[in-house]
Amino acid sequence: MPLQVNPKPGQQKTLEGINVRLATAKDAVFSKMITDEMCSSALARGCGISRRSPRDIEAKMKEGKAVIAVTPQNEWVGFSYIETYESNEFVCNSGLIVAPAYRNCGVAKTIKQRIFDLARSLYPNAKIFSITTGGAVMKMNSRLGFEPVTYGEITREKKFWEGCKSCVNYQTLVGKGYKNCLCTAMLFNPAEELEEEEIEMEPEHYK
Repeated sequence: MPLQVNPKPGQQKTLEGINVRLATAKDAVFSKMITDEMCSSALARGCGISRRSPRDIEAKMKEGKAVIAVTPQNEWVGFSYIETYESNEFVCNSGLIVAPAYRNCGVAKTIKQRIFDLARSLYPNAKIFSITTGGAVMKMNSRLGFEPVTYGEITREKKFWEGCKSCVNYQTLVGKGYKNCLCTAMLFNPAEELEEEEIEMEPEHYK
């Protein structure tokens, strides 16, 4: 469904009618814009980034493992994708980015919800994790049920950590034996959610 949000005063673009949906192969035309904005945004914040290539983004679109937001005029607004590790035991919500003109208006929150729902739908038993230095992302993760964890509780697959090589903080990560860095790891464990639901369903006994 199109996202109906009222822009804040001074906002460059109107948000009425924005469509947050599953990305497809046709959205590959936006891949270079997306990766360029990922990089420039990280540099502007002075924080690290695990660099992605346009080809990586296009692959996620073709696989049905990405969410994109576009205007009625087919202008790119925001993006995120998922990656799997350890035979689908872990799923990572990654690459969340919103075009500058559409920030601080709720688009990121909607994309985050959609990519989380996509991960739950494709991999219902997987643990979903995210690592970030961004307070806003941590807040969104918390609302979805993520909790801060140590690096030892997320995937140990080499492929994931190799993705950090392009981050400016990579040597810090290596120096700490891949056990800690500037990013905060957060995890959603569906098994814990199921346990909570079972506890709530248990009848109370009164003496």
